[in-house]
Amino acid sequence: MFDPSSSIQDFLVFGEFGDVNPSITDSSTFTFMTPERMEELFEHEIEGCFLYSRHWNPTNKYLSKALARMEDSESAQVAASGMAAISSTLLQLCESGSEIISAHTIYGGTYAFFKNFLPRFGIKIHFVDIQNLAAIEKLINDRTRVIYCESISNPLLEIADIPKISALAKARGLRLVVDNTFSPLILSPIRLGADIVVHSLTKFINGTSDCVAGGVCASDEFVHKLTDINSGAAMLLGAVLDSTRAASILKNLHSLHLRMRQHSRNAQFLAENFQNLGLKIFYPGLTTHPQHELLGSMMNKGYGFGGMLALDVGNLATANRLMTRMQEEKVGYLAVSLGYFKTLFSPPGHSTSSEIPKAERDAIGLSEGLVRFSIGLDNDIEHTFERIKKCLRETAVI
Repeated sequence: MFDPSSSIQDFLVFGEFGDVNPSITDSSTFTFMTPERMEELFEHEIEGCFLYSRHWNPTNKYLSKALARMEDSESAQVAASGMAAISSTLLQLCESGSEIISAHTIYGGTYAFFKNFLPRFGIKIHFVDIQNLAAIEKLINDRTRVIYCESISNPLLEIADIPKISALAKARGLRLVVDNTFSPLILSPIRLGADIVVHSLTKFINGTSDCVAGGVCASDEFVHKLTDINSGAAMLLGAVLDSTRAASILKNLHSLHLRMRQHSRNAQFLAENFQNLGLKIFYPGLTTHPQHELLGSMMNKGYGFGGMLALDVGNLATANRLMTRMQEEKVGYLAVSLGYFKTLFSPPGHSTSSEIPKAERDAIGLSEGLVRFSIGLDNDIEHTFERIKKCLRETAVI
């Protein structure tokens, strides 16, 4: 059985002097012994040779290889942000006249890129309930190039049936692109049939909220296209990850399995106890979640159901009072993003999903009173729950 964490642990890279951490290549350009070798490298990629860090850098290459091992892809490419990974991937796959079918519940930045930016270049987007395979199939035509979804959606935590969507995509010659930011190690979308996996490395993979980075995991062929000096979207758009940050993320990647287990353990405890209080909870680890069994059938065992949960307290005013009290009670921080060692909470309708118009948020069930939690690594989650329960009482949620 494939174990993504073991695959990462088996990835050993020595530094220049036998260092247990690989040396950081702090250089934008690289020297050649002969003009002929330089010319050759401009014609095609040569393993172990580098020309300019906007193309490849040894440190970025190490991180890319580790990500490929984690997702069981042939290759990977790192970028300066999750949005850089998403935008370069879609611009590589599509051209003017192309169409994309996207899940309607996705990260607000991705939604804005699809809804407001890509149409300027003649690329049409269809948003759809990703659970409705018949609706997806109905939208496919000869201009469709991509089906796009999140493995666990932001912020409603819906689960995509990746094997079934993949079968549909492959039957029609389409690429399935999956954002796996919420579920690294938990799900391996490429093994489930996805063609390309994108990540915001900023989140769980890095885990310390001190950098912004992204990654694309795919076939050798696609990554070579992304980095081609003449036509590669990643190469020509230039969203390069700094090598020092790449080295830091690579170190943090090796503790990801421990962190994901603790995030999941804490989130499961809170979700079950919130449900016992009669609250409206979105968490795929609950048996009442509509795709609980689906996720269980696809997931890699041992990492839990993830560190994200959402709580609907009815209206924005109540949500704001609750979040303010939780920060005062030192439960965590009122902040966007996720994957940090402290709990983070925010109202997605007025932060990370604010790009989606209210009418569309209402249509997909994204309530004004929704609070999204990224559950931290608290050692005493029972104590954390008592603090949250105090805040729930004081704000009349319970």
